[in-house]
Amino acid sequence: MPPAEPYGSGEPLVFDTSAWNRQSNPSVLARWLATEEADLLAVCPVVALELLAGARNEEKFVNLDRTLAALPAAHITRSAGTAAIGASRELRGERRLPAADYLIAAAAAERGAGVLHYDRHFDILCRALGIESVWIAEPGSID
Repeated sequence: MPPAEPYGSGEPLVFDTSAWNRQSNPSVLARWLATEEADLLAVCPVVALELLAGARNEEKFVNLDRTLAALPAAHITRSAGTAAIGASRELRGERRLPAADYLIAAAAAERGAGVLHYDRHFDILCRALGIESVWIAEPGSID
């Protein structure tokens, strides 16, 4: 069996919570690991907060925090915030999207990255911000 190809076009990818939560699914694990090994994954503090909020105990929190802190970061800067607001203004009336998703996509755009996800919102946001939208699996194919 040939080695798995990393996700995306070779540019860095900021993963969303929806992708992180599905990384161990057998249908995506090999590509997730290939993307990780190629140093193409980055984390946004918004995603880190969402993931850490779900930690069931202190040990899981500490381990997850350590894992996430070791990854490159896509920070929420003033200009990323401005880009998120600009995308919100542009998309106003088209569809209401979670504020966190605007920030994640804008942080990815500022870093020159795309977004790895399992959430239709990012197709809309990435198009508005001019960055790559990469599904971790075909929509509707995994839980």
